[in-house]
This record gives sequence, structure tokens and C-alpha cells, in this order.
Amino acid sequence: MNGELAEAETCLAELATARKVIAELAPTDDGGELDPPEPTAAYQAIMNAFNQHPDQAFRVRELHELLGMPTDDPVMNVTRSRLGRLTRQGFLTQPGRGRYQKRT
Repeated sequence: MNGELAEAETCLAELATARKVIAELAPTDDGGELDPPEPTAAYQAIMNAFNQHPDQAFRVRELHELLGMPTDDPVMNVTRSRLGRLTRQGFLTQPGRGRYQKRT
């Protein structure tokens, strides 16, 4: 019985370590679970807006207005985080503070 308990605890420790590694390799906006499929559509909508206006720099509020998204702070903070992630991944640049533009 003690052997089974020790084995289960070892397995749980390994799972916790694996979860940390996965979280570091695929971070989420809130540091929690991996993004569900729905946010993929949001990323695609954001990139479509930048593809349609490649020379224009957007502020988050302007982007939300263009996409018909709500302009309340919590929703804009999520988009701000997504834009930061797209910038780190090299899809966008920041020509000025709070402004995002498609990388050319």
C-alpha cells in the first residue's frame, strides 16, 4: 500500500512538472489553462484587420471599433495581451507606445 501511494505521489509530481513545462512553452494570457479554440478566432480576426490595413497602426480601442468588439477595459486588456503576444511572435510591430502595426 505504501509503495502504491509513493508511486502515485511521484506520478503527480511528474504531472505537475510537465504542466509547468507546457505552460512555459505555450503561455496563456492569464497564466492558466491553454487557450480554448475560441480565442483562435479572435487572433484570426485581429490578423485579418491588420492584413486589410497593412500600413496603418492601430490602438486597441481603434481595433475594437473596427472589429465591432466591446470597448470596455477587461475585453480590451485581453486584446492588448493578444497583441503583445503577436508582437513577440514577430507578426506585428509597435511603432509607438500603445500602437500596433503589421510587420512588413
